[in-house]
Amino acid sequence: MRFGPVPLRDAVGGIVAHAVRREGLVLKKGDTITAAHISALEAAGITELVVAQLDRGDVGEDEAAALLAQNVVGAHVRVDPAFTGRANLFATTSGILSFDASAVDRLNDVDETITLATLPAFRAVVEGEMIATVKIIPFAVASERLQAAREAARDLKLSIAPFKPLRIGVVSTLLPGLKPTTITKTLRVLEERLAPAGARITQDLRVEHDEAKLAQAIARVQPDSDIVIVFGASAITDRRDVIPSAVELAGGRIIHFGMPVDPGNLLLVGALPGSVPVLGAPGCARSPKENGFDWILQRLLAGMEVTAQDIKRMGVGGLLMEIISRGQPRSGEPPHGDE
Repeated sequence: MRFGPVPLRDAVGGIVAHAVRREGLVLKKGDTITAAHISALEAAGITELVVAQLDRGDVGEDEAAALLAQNVVGAHVRVDPAFTGRANLFATTSGILSFDASAVDRLNDVDETITLATLPAFRAVVEGEMIATVKIIPFAVASERLQAAREAARDLKLSIAPFKPLRIGVVSTLLPGLKPTTITKTLRVLEERLAPAGARITQDLRVEHDEAKLAQAIARVQPDSDIVIVFGASAITDRRDVIPSAVELAGGRIIHFGMPVDPGNLLLVGALPGSVPVLGAPGCARSPKENGFDWILQRLLAGMEVTAQDIKRMGVGGLLMEIISRGQPRSGEPPHGDE
């Protein structure tokens, strides 16, 4: 593509690089110059114009954006018609945005003229939300550069894992000093978290903070639950603590304890018989503010598997805002129950 000022006689077929406004004449950026425009420009006293002129093999910005966008579209995603070199992608359902982030980097490495911007991977999105945009920077790109970008995007596939209306079984443990209102508030906050996914609490048991009694309660709710969540009266501090021990006593296994997300460090992820996910919630899960519990719960509500490796990769961006429920800020040593 050639770009720069040219005499008016050589501007026909070129693309206007900068808007031109004169009395009785308006040319917008991106307009294609015609012979009629030349006469009007001459009458306005203009002798040259800055234009972009496509060479053989160049692909116009809108066509290039549309082609590349089609390469990155996955399940439950739509693309709007391209305009001014931009093609926007939208979620067609509520759920979790999923894609290979490294593939985005490879695409953007191809050429400075070709770009893709996305929301963060594994972000919860709603139907109709814009999740990404393809933008071609100049008025056209060389076909070989576009083909290289499309090849880089071959395995990208921006997709939405839809939320499912799952049944949630909740077990809360009790200790002297834990107010009943605390549990009531916790359940209300959880209901608010579940609402966007159409999930609901179907069982609510409360037992002493005791390994054997908790194991019995977990076993009771598990058969009729898609996810089991345990809110402990005391936070988990070790894999051998009451909650993980009760999960194993109920026939389950521990997938991972702890996560590099703060608040949320003391989260337990496990699986019960029948591959039913079980979460040992950290203390911060009682707060409506975003924390690591949200990141795991949202994926499970979309039917996604959560592995230990997934959790270990959450550290970048895992330092979240302070929340009121923390006993004291990070500058001091927080009590175990508030993580």
